[in-house]
Amino acid sequence: MSKFRQQDVTRALKGAIAAGVEIARVEIDPTGKIVIQLSSGEVKEQAAPDDLDRELAQFEAHHGKG
Repeated sequence: MSKFRQQDVTRALKGAIAAGVEIARVEIDPTGKIVIQLSSGEVKEQAAPDDLDRELAQFEAHHGKG
């Protein structure tokens, strides 16, 4: 069984794109952790979908739904 869902990856990518960053690479490790490497070389890690949901909700509350 997969440790992540497609919607987890989609939310992470949409959040990064909405933040105005360019994505160079996305990795998903065996535990389900999503790692997004930005074109700038910076790396953003998402350990748990619950954290992502919270961050996305905060972003949407601040910037409006996209």
